[in-house]
Amino acid sequence: MEKIILDGKHLAGVIETNLKERVSVLKKEHGFEPVLATILVGDDPSSEIYVNMKANACGRVGIGSRKIRLPQETSTDELLKVINELNSDADVTGILLQHPVPHQIDESRCFNAIDIEKDVDGVTATGFGRMALNQSAYCSATPGGIIRLLDYYKIDVTGKRAVVIGRSPILGKPMAMMLLNKNATVTICHSKTRNLSEIVSESDVVVAAIGKPEFIRAEWITEGSVIIDAGYHPGKIGDVDKNAFGKASAYTPVPGGVGPMTIATLIEQTVQAAEKKVNQK
Repeated sequence: MEKIILDGKHLAGVIETNLKERVSVLKKEHGFEPVLATILVGDDPSSEIYVNMKANACGRVGIGSRKIRLPQETSTDELLKVINELNSDADVTGILLQHPVPHQIDESRCFNAIDIEKDVDGVTATGFGRMALNQSAYCSATPGGIIRLLDYYKIDVTGKRAVVIGRSPILGKPMAMMLLNKNATVTICHSKTRNLSEIVSESDVVVAAIGKPEFIRAEWITEGSVIIDAGYHPGKIGDVDKNAFGKASAYTPVPGGVGPMTIATLIEQTVQAAEKKVNQK
């Protein structure tokens, strides 16, 4: 059985090459530079790394990056003020609020305050609703990147049994809706799910997004299944036991699978927002 490595790093590079050309057109023909504004609240080291990686990606394709850092003690109202200012800023094409935010902040309220036209990370309830109904919307970046990987490597999930392990509003839930829109039969599992190993063993497509290192055991995986590992933990391990990859027909490596596609999708949607803006003039 030929094994397909779903190489997110490679595909992200292909996407970035295409985006450079599109950004060049925006600048030359419209005099407009897309700008992604990222908001980082607090001093979480992992979040700092992610924000810097996104800024580097902006630089590679030629779009502007504006980083806003707010102190750990920032209140919901203070954060909302910053978001509203960015909503009103004509130079800003996309807004990213880095997750997670400190506990005192109403994250959902702040996500939903982002202008739907600038919600390039797909975090608003309106964006989720449009996506779930298969309408035009900026999708949640990580599941959107996963779908791009499946499409690029011509993995058809029509009629397949897919399990999504994790139900977060920015990964598990939108991932399930996107797979459903691709005609998969979808089961969502979580920390309260009974007989998880049995459900996984009956699945053709396994998306692990539970946030626990090597939680999905190799013995749960059926021979020939597709494994999407959306986790990343110290030691360069994911949510799936790496021994499981030997049983898969296709899998995302960790690192180099889902992660690069998350950033590529975010940047692409920022460029799309800019193209939409200039075409409306």
